[in-house]
Amino acid sequence: MSELGKKISQLCLTWPGTTEDVKWGADHVFSVKGKMFLILPYESEKPWLSFKASSKAFEDLVSTGLFTPAPYLARASWVMTRSPEDMDWSTIEELIRESYDLVVAKLPKKTQKELGFNL
Repeated sequence: MSELGKKISQLCLTWPGTTEDVKWGADHVFSVKGKMFLILPYESEKPWLSFKASSKAFEDLVSTGLFTPAPYLARASWVMTRSPEDMDWSTIEELIRESYDLVVAKLPKKTQKELGFNL
């Protein structure tokens, strides 16, 4: 995993309920209570990342040209960038946290409370 990938992994694993595993033989998948919010390449010379966005953010991000609709997941408002190294860390952190928050918001209220979210 790239240095950026390691940094992202360390960040995500600090959030309540987050797990990381390798799926499809080549991708790190970050989930909260079994629901994916981020995908990173397991081994790649050029890092990329894919995550869930709100419907509005999906359109806005794709319109920048830095993001494309994520293969197989675009119908669920997932985007992908092949140039995360061109983004500043605070932007990456904010976008990934928004993805995490979107997924948490769809979890049952009881599960959200178990994770420590006040409703």
